[in-house]
Amino acid sequence: MTMKKLLLAFVVVGLAACHTAPPSTASTLDNTPGAKTSLAAVNRFFAAVHAQDLQAMSQVWGTSKGPARDNMDRNELDKREVILQCYFNYDTFRVTGESPTSETRRMVRVELQRDGKTRTPVVYTVMGPGGRWYVENLDIAAVKDFCATAPGSSGN
Repeated sequence: MTMKKLLLAFVVVGLAACHTAPPSTASTLDNTPGAKTSLAAVNRFFAAVHAQDLQAMSQVWGTSKGPARDNMDRNELDKREVILQCYFNYDTFRVTGESPTSETRRMVRVELQRDGKTRTPVVYTVMGPGGRWYVENLDIAAVKDFCATAPGSSGN
C-alpha cells in the first residue's frame, strides 16, 4: 500500500471516529473562537487534539484572519485536523517556554510525551481579529515518528 493510500485510509477512519465521539469539555467550556492569550490558545488547541475534538481544534487553529473553520473548505479542514491529531496527540503535554517573534506573533515551545518518547515541537501563534490568539503553525517534523506506520507494515 502506498504511503498516500495509507494516509487517505487513516484520514477516512479518523474522520469516522471523530464524528461519533462525544463532545469534549474543550469545546463545551468556551465556544468563542481563538483564546485571550497565546499560551491559552496553545493549551486549548492541545486539549482539543487530545480529546480528538475537531470542532474545538477548528476554533483555535487559524491565522491572523481568524479561525480555520471560517477560512478553509470544511473537507480540507477535517483532513488536516485528523493529520494534526495523529502527529500531536500525547500522553502528557506541557509548555516549556514562550517568546515573542513580533508584536502579534509568538513562538511557544512545548514538550509532548507519547509511548515513552519525548518530543519538543515549536508552536507558532498569531493574534487575529478582536485580539484573539490562534495556533497558526506547528513543527510537525519534531513529532514525525508519533504518526508512523504500524509495525510490520511494508510502508509501500
